[in-house]
Amino acid sequence: MDSDLTASDNGLLIDNSSEDSESREPSLIPRNIMAEPDYIDEDNPELIRPQKLINPVKSSRNHQDLHRELRMNQKRGLAPQNKPELQKVLERRKRDQVIKQQKEEEAQKKRSDLEIELLKRQQKLEQLELEKQKIQEEQENAPEFVKVKGNLRRTAQEAAEAEAS
Repeated sequence: MDSDLTASDNGLLIDNSSEDSESREPSLIPRNIMAEPDYIDEDNPELIRPQKLINPVKSSRNHQDLHRELRMNQKRGLAPQNKPELQKVLERRKRDQVIKQQKEEEAQKKRSDLEIELLKRQQKLEQLELEKQKIQEEQENAPEFVKVKGNLRRTAQEAAEAEAS
């Protein structure tokens, strides 16, 4: 039996034998281009079998959400937005900032007169504490002769007041 084989564009061999073509249609015979690895045949437990690597981009939650959104838009017939990514991010930040500002304004409107007065008093007390701390730090950081001079002035004033009375 003499067979004529020719290669096709897709890498398969086509049998063009005249004897077989009369009895059956030309069949496609697969041609192996790469050699089979030898570790598939052996069931050696010591060998590490190759596994397909996980793509971290595709497994990320953001990518999955984006892909799901694109598929839904495709089903609806909506075209994806052609805005640059920077513009989208800036718009999202601006929108978040406006929402945050609105929430703060609502919170201030809901405050009663008592709460407002208490906040004012609390701010005054904090301011007084800061001033006291600054004065105390200045006194602690002052040189020794300034402290002695202040003590001398106080004692001189107290002595003058004692004599005057």
